[in-house]
Amino acid sequence: MGNHHQEPLISALLNEEDAPEIVAETTGFLPIETNWFDRLFISVVIWIALSLFWFRFMEPMGLSIWISNAIAAALAFIIIRKG
Repeated sequence: MGNHHQEPLISALLNEEDAPEIVAETTGFLPIETNWFDRLFISVVIWIALSLFWFRFMEPMGLSIWISNAIAAALAFIIIRKG
């Protein structure tokens, strides 16, 4: 077989004062851990979905796509900044 050395885990050797401090990260309202690029991607996907919804249902009623773009831009800002 092989010569396996029986060494204790490094965490077993640490004392409480040697243990690294756990810092609570601030979390946003998104239920997943994200970085800025993930939030940007989510914002772009929402922008596209909102635009498609707007073209199908709202624009035939006479509402301009610019309203949808303004809503999507505001949502993107909020998601990227606070998400």
